[in-house]
Amino acid sequence: MMLRVAVIGAGPAGLCAARHLSAEPDRYLPTVYEQTAAVGGAWVYRDRVGTDDNGLPVQSTIYKNLRTNVPKEAMFFPDFPHDSSIQSYLHHSEVLQYLENYAEHFGLHKYIQFLTRVNVVKPVHVHGDVKWQITTSKVTAPDRTSMEQFDAVMVCNGGPFITPYTPFIPGASQFQGRTLHSHHYRVPEPFRGRNVVIAGGLSSGIDLSVDISEVAKHLVLSHSNPPAMHIHNLPPNVTQASRIESIKGPNIVRFRDGQEFWADDVVFCTGSRPSFPFLTPECGITIHQGRVSPLYKHVINTTHPTMSFGGLTNHSISFALFQLQIKLALGTLDGSISLPSKTEMDEEVDRDFASRLEAGLAPHQAHEIFPLYTSYITELAALTGQPDPQDQTSMSADSFMRMFADPVGYRNAEYKVTVPGTWERVPYLDENQAAK
Repeated sequence: MMLRVAVIGAGPAGLCAARHLSAEPDRYLPTVYEQTAAVGGAWVYRDRVGTDDNGLPVQSTIYKNLRTNVPKEAMFFPDFPHDSSIQSYLHHSEVLQYLENYAEHFGLHKYIQFLTRVNVVKPVHVHGDVKWQITTSKVTAPDRTSMEQFDAVMVCNGGPFITPYTPFIPGASQFQGRTLHSHHYRVPEPFRGRNVVIAGGLSSGIDLSVDISEVAKHLVLSHSNPPAMHIHNLPPNVTQASRIESIKGPNIVRFRDGQEFWADDVVFCTGSRPSFPFLTPECGITIHQGRVSPLYKHVINTTHPTMSFGGLTNHSISFALFQLQIKLALGTLDGSISLPSKTEMDEEVDRDFASRLEAGLAPHQAHEIFPLYTSYITELAALTGQPDPQDQTSMSADSFMRMFADPVGYRNAEYKVTVPGTWERVPYLDENQAAK
């Protein structure tokens, strides 16, 4: 029996789902819903922030000068390698081109309904089976809706990265400078000659510190990173401070280590929180403090296993992991993977979350992989019978740690796969000097 499968989103995870569903035309008939006019999801750069021409939130978090923070050798679908002649760290436009080429190569456009917004996803019971009733509308004609029924649904809309999160800071309402979330950052020019605080010391905070420092007068990078992730070799006009404690008066930012800084601007690089507004309560999915549950292996809805999520995890290899997650979802649909009972799956979900809290992670880090949970990738590979992308995992980890050691120059290195499963990094002069 052919299964109708809905895929929500035509970003990397959604394209991967469409590619593997369409590879079995006797088993699956995919329909991909994409609310924009293009494939690529968050990798589609837009100067515009806030809302688009159709009044929908701009999903892209890409800024103009962005280059990847992992090398291309750790950022590809296993069945579609990058052009080996290009540099390891790609400009965002090159990543988008890769995704466009992927969609073209596997003939995915014919499955995608562009400019189509998913409004409601609801489980319905038909002859004792759970089906998925999906209500959509064209973004150019939102009052005209249509409804279709599917056997399964894959949520791949980049939900974890769409809704910016800004923490509460005492006194913030008194601040008379400008505030901005990294989700809305595009170019450094508005910060020229200004005193800037950047809140957050992971990928986006480090990247924006380097980008903005080229025009800012002085910049303070505020974070609470552990010693192993202390940031070295920042530009000379960048200093570091602990997490923001409060805002004092119109422009004074006070940090938990007692430092104070007169700031014109505060940029929040504090991540996003998951949001799936189209899921009805009957779907059985809850979101609390950034944790989406109950999801077995961060993929399968334990209440309704014909609903799966792709790309929910973060701080890890991306495209290869997405493929493993899609393979897990497909294995549960075709019966090649037998799931434990709901009770057993829920117990595993709870154990995983409890272990994160015990390790000192916050609830919103429930789906993070690096550095404590890279074994998850190996587990998925074993469960799905796919090759373990250990070389991509180790390259990604290597690049991640080098970002803290040399945030300005680490992208100048090149990675080379010597033989399958092994790799080497070609160092550069600045890196050798930084190590001394």
